[in-house]
Amino acid sequence: MNSSRSCRQFISAVVVLLVGITTSPADSQETIRVAYSSTDTLNSLWTIAADAGFYKKHGLDAEVVYIGSTTVAVSAIVAQDVQIGNGAGSGVANAAVRGADTVSVACFINTLPYELVVLDNIKSAEDLKGKSIGISRFGSVSDVAARELLRGLGLKPMEDVKILQVGGASERAAGFSRKIIAGFPSPPGNVHLIPGGLPHRVLANMADQEKPYPLPFICAVTTKSYLAKKRPVVKRAVMALIETGHFFRTNKEATQKLIAKYLRGANKAYLDSSYESTAKLIERVPYTTREGMKIQLDDALKQNPGSKTTIDNLIDDSIVREIEKEGFIDKIYGKRG
Repeated sequence: MNSSRSCRQFISAVVVLLVGITTSPADSQETIRVAYSSTDTLNSLWTIAADAGFYKKHGLDAEVVYIGSTTVAVSAIVAQDVQIGNGAGSGVANAAVRGADTVSVACFINTLPYELVVLDNIKSAEDLKGKSIGISRFGSVSDVAARELLRGLGLKPMEDVKILQVGGASERAAGFSRKIIAGFPSPPGNVHLIPGGLPHRVLANMADQEKPYPLPFICAVTTKSYLAKKRPVVKRAVMALIETGHFFRTNKEATQKLIAKYLRGANKAYLDSSYESTAKLIERVPYTTREGMKIQLDDALKQNPGSKTTIDNLIDDSIVREIEKEGFIDKIYGKRG
């Protein structure tokens, strides 16, 4: 009897041991779909996190998908086709005022570092009148950038200069090279991607403005319902992206190789220029800029004046606060003196 019981206990112990052995971290990882909205360097945190293994390190089996516009990416997040994705403040605010429960939980770049690239024969704002510039989609970051750059030149968007929906960075460069559009708002370094070396000039640059335009730009966006249900998953995704930001800033050569993997025609001039600009912008502690979100919310409310949406509806800082308080960021970056 005792021998039989001992045998059963031994078998039970072996089963428990085998379960412990076969349930590896990979087996227990949470499966999620993550979206990024451009193949340029500014958006590369999302793909580098996968290729450098940071999602897996934090227990996430992440399928990373490309959706070439903030507007469309936010729609996919609302529909839960994507659980977490890149969404700029414009997309978050526009969706929220229409009733969506979109929320920014972290923001890794909080400004709009764009320049207006135009054909070489356009030497002034006056020369641009009556012509068209290309963006990805209305309501996207490139749309916000186009309008701000035109206003900075004293031009009225859609009146003095038409804005056309063309597509992502590669499509805009192609349309420009065929002179379908006279210019396009470009992230840092993208001017070096213009095929065929078509003569061009930078007519306006956000960096030249007295005060950089505040914008929640490269942000981890989800829905309040998903955050409530899967908060630990969202937290792990933010931690993975924080580690990716540190990797980006401290591993130039490896980062550039991973950027080139996704962007056709990423030559050395582009990689060097875009890397240097982007590395300076990545936030150590990725809080979402409230000033920038307010600008986007105010614009969104003009289209939906009956909405009661507030800044607090659009930003949830609790995960970043928690991560910071736990010392994770100091562990990754080192403590500040």
